[in-house]
Amino acid sequence: MVTIGLTGGIGCGKSYVADRMKLRGIPVYDSDYRAKLLTATDPVIKLKLTRLVGPTLYCACCGQFQKEVLAQFIFGNPHNMAQVNAIIHPRVKEDFREWAAARESKEFCILESAILFESGFDGEADFTVCVDAPVELRIERCIKRDNSTREAVMARIESQMDQAEKCSLSDYVIVNDNVQPLEPQIDALIDKCKKTFNK
Repeated sequence: MVTIGLTGGIGCGKSYVADRMKLRGIPVYDSDYRAKLLTATDPVIKLKLTRLVGPTLYCACCGQFQKEVLAQFIFGNPHNMAQVNAIIHPRVKEDFREWAAARESKEFCILESAILFESGFDGEADFTVCVDAPVELRIERCIKRDNSTREAVMARIESQMDQAEKCSLSDYVIVNDNVQPLEPQIDALIDKCKKTFNK
């Protein structure tokens, strides 16, 4: 099975492209969703994060994850962020490998991640793809989707890896600019992967 790592900055339409892949019968692992789920439920992560952040990270009465506590711990502190990532990311990689092993009969699978390169998840992929879009279109999409402000969206964009860098690190770029049709680009991607990996 060929693993395609799929990434893209906020508002580029990464998840939309992943959904188009699903319609083609390609299984998609949403690492962002799984990371949140594992952070809230995985006993090893819970134990390590509690030791790092403190006992208020999970509610004493029900065990529910208090994301605001974690957000406060990592906000503006790269060292704390790195420590948290060192706990969560290895477990997400293990989870992905287990998920992929259960689907090994498939020709392709998608590893979707907003932080594919930053997290080292690109090492799990055979082929990397970045979904790209003009910054003004990305801002417009996020304002509509999240009912957010331009300033808030810009702050989120600026906190992420530079989009041009993501594209340069990727093996393939899909342009989601509402002008170039997506389906032919996805067809070309699949065809390129088949030729590259002799599928």
